Amino acid sequence: MNIPDSSRPRIVIVGGGFGGLNLAKALRKKEVQVVLIDQHNFHTFQPLLYQVATAGLEPDSIAYPIRRIFSKQTHFYFRMAKASGLEPAANLLHTNIGSVHYDYLVVCTGSDTNFFGMTGVEVNSMPMKSLTEALNLRSLILQNFEKALLTSDLEERESLMNFVIVGGGPTGVELAGALAELKNHILPKDYPDLDIRRMNIHLIEASDRLLAGMSAVSSAKSAEFLRALGVNLWLKMGVTDYNGQIVQTNAERQFSTQNLIWAAGVKGQPIDGLQPDVIVRGNRILVNDFNQIQGLKNVYAVGDVAAMRSEEYPNGHPMVAQVAMQQGVHLAKNFLRDLAKVDMKPFRYKDLGSMATIGRNQAVVDLPGFKQQGFFAWFIWMFIHLIQLVGFRNKLIVLINWSWSYLNFDRGIRLIVRPFAKKEQ
Repeated sequence: MNIPDSSRPRIVIVGGGFGGLNLAKALRKKEVQVVLIDQHNFHTFQPLLYQVATAGLEPDSIAYPIRRIFSKQTHFYFRMAKASGLEPAANLLHTNIGSVHYDYLVVCTGSDTNFFGMTGVEVNSMPMKSLTEALNLRSLILQNFEKALLTSDLEERESLMNFVIVGGGPTGVELAGALAELKNHILPKDYPDLDIRRMNIHLIEASDRLLAGMSAVSSAKSAEFLRALGVNLWLKMGVTDYNGQIVQTNAERQFSTQNLIWAAGVKGQPIDGLQPDVIVRGNRILVNDFNQIQGLKNVYAVGDVAAMRSEEYPNGHPMVAQVAMQQGVHLAKNFLRDLAKVDMKPFRYKDLGSMATIGRNQAVVDLPGFKQQGFFAWFIWMFIHLIQLVGFRNKLIVLINWSWSYLNFDRGIRLIVRPFAKKEQ
């Protein structure tokens, strides 16, 4: 990997997501050598992926080069690579470009889409966990409307224009709202030859309410907002199969669509070389209160991939950005304590609240001691997401795009730059 030897302790971080990024930043100007490994050379702001998928934002406005983030950080090294295995006895991490020795290793590999073993859904649906997948979804949406123009078969046309979103969490709710706004304000102008009124948006959720992690009032209000936008809500319903044309459910209802978007679950992405008994529910790595992987002295896990069990969180913390960010910063402090021969402190998650936007002037926000729905919540959502973006340029571009869309009811990035085709099975 061509990383220079150093007398400083080497901390190797696998993954440039929220956890890895905040861990590395918290070690700036400290007496350690930091090596960050990621298969991409950029950090993605995942909460806004749905806006890339629905032509609201350019992909580069929510991504930022990792090297640029750490350009002024000394004793920092980035390598674009994919971790392939771990050799704990030798303190070695193996990757596709070689191996690297570590004094501390931190697994921040995040999560991936969980299809719960349904092969048909995995093969034929559209996930949205990465920038590439968001761009694929954008292309598919626009391509299917182009195809709908060319067919005289009414059932085929409606199948191309119908959307089924599975999962009533923040991603599913925000995506349904964004598609509804496309239907109500933009697609009728782009496709005057199509009767866009025949486009249906279905949101399917297995539980009895949307946004299960938020308050009951926010859940009810989000459902009210979506119904007002024309979204069909199907609660207490689960998807069992999808063949690319027909969505099967555990109820009598079937849906005809060529656009199934899967936002119903995630699972951890542990690296090879760990003992099977540390991989627990959700494919996550079992860690103690210090984010230390069970049975390993100097190997840690942070963020979505880590399962830190407690009485309050028996299955681990929620797989959200705030947990990863807080764990990354806390672990950096613990490394410095350990190097100073001082006892580490256990991690305690501080829940800063949850929020979701449904559409123009409509959002729900649950903050400690404060709940809000509607325009003010929408403004809070925009402000929080804007300040969390990495880089001034990204903040400015997103602000300009949001302002333009708000004033003109327009989304200007409706481009099929890279046509998408599903892999033949």
